[in-house]
Amino acid sequence: MIYADTSFLFSLVLHDANTAAAVAYLRSHPTALVFTPWQRCELRNAIRLSVWRGNCDAMHAKRAFEKITADLTVGNLVESTLIWPDVLTIADELGEAHTTALGVRTLDLLHVSAAVSLGAKKFLTCDARQLALAKATGLRAEKI
Repeated sequence: MIYADTSFLFSLVLHDANTAAAVAYLRSHPTALVFTPWQRCELRNAIRLSVWRGNCDAMHAKRAFEKITADLTVGNLVESTLIWPDVLTIADELGEAHTTALGVRTLDLLHVSAAVSLGAKKFLTCDARQLALAKATGLRAEKI
């Protein structure tokens, strides 16, 4: 099971500085990515925020939402459920063990703890702090 954080997923649905690398990674490592309601919420809101910031227009946002739906339909994204009390317990434990050394934020903790709670074998990100935290937990992690 491979968990991709929102920075990686965003790069797959809207063009940004990491899009070419994220697409190239999946072309060379074809695999399905786990997709939780937490990722769905954050990804969809990141798309809306991109419209608000003026980084994309409503038409591109609509296409990004359609891409998410299409990826779910064909199996590129596989819906998975989180057990939130477990995720939050793991997040608190990871925060206690790593925040003062790595400077991770709560959202970083939530992504990595979600991956850990699901038993993910690999963690994909475009974020240096999430990468450091994921590696510290023993996940095979790659920054794209």
